[in-house]
Amino acid sequence: MSVLVFADTRGAKVPKNTFETLTYARKIAAKEGSTVTLATFGDAATDKLSALDANKVIIARSLGDADSQQLTRFVAEVAGKESAKWILFSHDDTGKAVAPRVAARLKAGEVAGATTLPNEQGLIKRNVFSGKAQAWVEVKTPVKVVSLLPNSIPVEAAQGSATVEEYSGDLGAAKVTVKATHHAGEGIPLPEAEIVVSGGRGMKGPENWGPLEELAKELHAATACSRPVADMGWRPHHEHVGQTGVAIRPNLYIAIGISGAIQHLAGVNGSKVIAVINSDAEAPFFKAADYGIVGDAQQVLPKLIEAAKKLNAER
Repeated sequence: MSVLVFADTRGAKVPKNTFETLTYARKIAAKEGSTVTLATFGDAATDKLSALDANKVIIARSLGDADSQQLTRFVAEVAGKESAKWILFSHDDTGKAVAPRVAARLKAGEVAGATTLPNEQGLIKRNVFSGKAQAWVEVKTPVKVVSLLPNSIPVEAAQGSATVEEYSGDLGAAKVTVKATHHAGEGIPLPEAEIVVSGGRGMKGPENWGPLEELAKELHAATACSRPVADMGWRPHHEHVGQTGVAIRPNLYIAIGISGAIQHLAGVNGSKVIAVINSDAEAPFFKAADYGIVGDAQQVLPKLIEAAKKLNAER
């Protein structure tokens, strides 16, 4: 019997959410006396895979540009081979597409966007109503499918010594053709960022983003923006956070010149701490903020940058 983790390890660097999901899996496996198997795909180096915190890694190297249906068949087949009672995903774009398909194929109950490990009663907590409330869910089927919301549990270091097996099954032809791939570029990926500095229309134009980027650099943070900013072309769309953009859960979210529309809040209200800078004292975002500064961003940002530089110099 095994706890099965599905992850995308195609990139040069293993994403943080893979380590989070493996940590989640190890805790379940320790409680149930089982092992951890990682199912992945792409052309990741064998030494990188063997260093991951699993007992076994099964990789399908022929699925570099796999579609969701191929990945579903792959995970379901590996789950059957490994007699997996738990199948874990990260609640990212791939997980959202594959996890429900796997659950349907295996007639398994699913918890989408879990934020906790099962408690003593076997209940798992997840966010509902765009994070405005939480629900405790019990899965009664023999096989359980869970997708873990990124940044929900801290990564715990473990010594990796996994055996690596090559998957050789036939998953059929892909029904989706990848025409082009556009990478977000350098910097910290938003879903992995511990600190995010975000700007809205209150920045008054793309030419004013320099201080925001400088603050992010001093804080070792990722940069983000609201939807109107991305729609106007001030910032790239991969920086758009909110209900229709990237949902994030950093330790600190700094919103600068963002009013706090409900659609934006839905994508960031999982942040541990929210700090808001806005010249409008009545901005809705202040109601959701842990800390707030009423003032012009162009006057406040230089003071924050100076404070961040001083803090870095003292370390």
